[in-house]
Amino acid sequence: MTDDHQRLQRAIQLAQTNVAQGGRPFGAVLTRDGDVLVEAVNEIHLTQDPTAHAELLAIRAASRQLGTRLDGCVIYASGQPCPMCLSAMYLCGVERVVFAASNEMAEPYGLSTAAIGQQVGLPVSEQRLPIQHLPDEAMTTLYHQWKTLHAPE
Repeated sequence: MTDDHQRLQRAIQLAQTNVAQGGRPFGAVLTRDGDVLVEAVNEIHLTQDPTAHAELLAIRAASRQLGTRLDGCVIYASGQPCPMCLSAMYLCGVERVVFAASNEMAEPYGLSTAAIGQQVGLPVSEQRLPIQHLPDEAMTTLYHQWKTLHAPE
């Protein structure tokens, strides 16, 4: 059995345990250089935090160990990562994602996030959620200040 398959099986086992404990069927395993760094499950049912997805919790825990960059890390997830989790993976530099259940497989159970992915892929003016841009010149000054303070030497 390949490492990918073993790690994915572990994510599925975590999801199974989470369902048995009243949670959602989502588990994640985060590795670096083949070593498991973090295992996590969806904790929405425990925390009432809608962002407490297994992948995000794994990223948060790994970031506490490694810092904000997770270059070289792989996330194994029981389900296809939602747009929020996928965005976080891009932001922190996760190298690769492997998942078991697709959005198509999850759809009949009300667990697909494909519709959200479609919405966030649209131009802001076409998204269902009203989003208003109110430009403020103070932000240009603030961005300039940030860049000055964080410019490479």
